[in-house]
Amino acid sequence: MPAILPATGLLILSNAFMTFAWYAHLKNFSTRPWFIAALVSWGIAFFEYMLQEVIALAVFVPFAVLYMREPLKLDYLWASLCILGAVYFMFRS
Repeated sequence: MPAILPATGLLILSNAFMTFAWYAHLKNFSTRPWFIAALVSWGIAFFEYMLQEVIALAVFVPFAVLYMREPLKLDYLWASLCILGAVYFMFRS
């Protein structure tokens, strides 16, 4: 099996976990003071920001639609295209 398949799978699983941990507090900490949610978010984000993942929106959009019950919007498509554009300009030779 090519190494890219398990690496991609692990990145997707990792990103799914981080997305849930990062955004679920909006729903689960809604009765707590804002600074508790901020500290939890910043603690999680510290490790998340150490990685650069382009697949974040591929995980975030289904999470937002299915778990957070947000409507599917074209803004997600435009945001994805902006990230792809950023990757292109970062790595073009």
